[in-house]
Amino acid sequence: MGESVYKIIELVGTSTESWEKAARAAVERAANTLRDLRVAEVSEQDLVIKDGKVEAYRCKVKVSFKFEGS
Repeated sequence: MGESVYKIIELVGTSTESWEKAARAAVERAANTLRDLRVAEVSEQDLVIKDGKVEAYRCKVKVSFKFEGS
């Protein structure tokens, strides 16, 4: 097997329902424009709060994919 190189990008997904759905949104959106996604790692989670209530969940996700450039 030859050597491979992977590129990592960082995305932020949001959801009004959960961190899981926020992470899923980031990965699924990235899959629309990137090929060969390999691994996603949630690096941060936070909340948007308005008037003392949770308004949105946010996940910062690092996504890797096989680098095909020269």
